[in-house]
Amino acid sequence: MKYADLHVHTIESDGTSSPAQLVKGALERGLSAIAITDHDTVGAIAEVLKEAQETTLEIIPGIELTSQQDNQEIHILGYFLDYTQQGLLDKLQLVQQNRVQRVYKIVENLKGLGIELNAQTVFDISGRGTVGRMHIARALLLDGWVGSTSEAFRKYIGDDSPAYVCGFHLSVLEAIKLISEAGGVAVLAHPYVLDNDELITEFVSYGLQGLEVYYPEHSQSQVNFYLDLAKNLGLLVTGGSDFHGSVKPNIKLGTIKIPFELVEKLRLAKRL
Repeated sequence: MKYADLHVHTIESDGTSSPAQLVKGALERGLSAIAITDHDTVGAIAEVLKEAQETTLEIIPGIELTSQQDNQEIHILGYFLDYTQQGLLDKLQLVQQNRVQRVYKIVENLKGLGIELNAQTVFDISGRGTVGRMHIARALLLDGWVGSTSEAFRKYIGDDSPAYVCGFHLSVLEAIKLISEAGGVAVLAHPYVLDNDELITEFVSYGLQGLEVYYPEHSQSQVNFYLDLAKNLGLLVTGGSDFHGSVKPNIKLGTIKIPFELVEKLRLAKRL
């Protein structure tokens, strides 16, 4: 059997693994394919493809776009997209500028909670990568405000926490359209976070083509529910570990892996 992990992050967003480390790790764990799905950037894809060139590992160009609907943060995965398309790159540049401004807003909210965090510390940690909440969590850990990144999310910067800021550049419709225009297949990431599963039907009307059914935080009952929902709505089924490296030590590359036949169905949808 061949398996794939379709949700993998690199140092270009909030992961800690380089392209070379990812390719080596994927091969060691017996994976046949991985999808590079960094947050709001395609910056790592060319380098990962180069690292995998002389190996048996297939690299699927992807992205995880951050969008919002009704003040809720929603992530849309894109697979098999043209990561060199200029329209995509132009829009991502605007999204990344929006992310920088969001850091300043969250830092200001933290200040209101009595936590003095320097935004530059966050940017130093993110380096060349797309800056996000994981970098803020790591900065809070570095400065001793929390004992772990998970505590940072739970107490301060998680979706329902006091310093959280939504305010993203893309709507769900715009995110799906952006993926589609780049020739990709749009899939809803980790649907368990939705406040309302009925939104999925609305997203299908926007052009959504799949559901990330297999995910570390999904219980078996949730997996069964989303499998049925995908079948009823005619959606593709995907899955992945949401691998970030050392910042999520319990989630290993390939923790969630899916049969390769699901990759082939994704590939076929790309051709249609």
